[in-house]
Amino acid sequence: MPKRPAKKPDKQLDLPAAPHLHPSTRVLPMQLQVGDRMTDSSGEWEVVGRPHSTAGGKNTHVRVQRVNQPGVTEVRLWGSYEKVSVKRA
Repeated sequence: MPKRPAKKPDKQLDLPAAPHLHPSTRVLPMQLQVGDRMTDSSGEWEVVGRPHSTAGGKNTHVRVQRVNQPGVTEVRLWGSYEKVSVKRA
């Protein structure tokens, strides 16, 4: 029976470490904190309430308000396993 060739060792790539120049962080909706800010097509929003989940933990609701208009509030809904880009204070 012929012998198998020896397995070559895995090569590790030497990639430079990415500098932390990007101030936004991607978190799960349940990890949102009061004061976190996010931006979408309608403007910048700030988290004003703690997140809570529904549908057996599959959906997450968070109360947010407009940064430039504090009287405008909404309840945003995300899937619990979606990542959300936020800026932490």
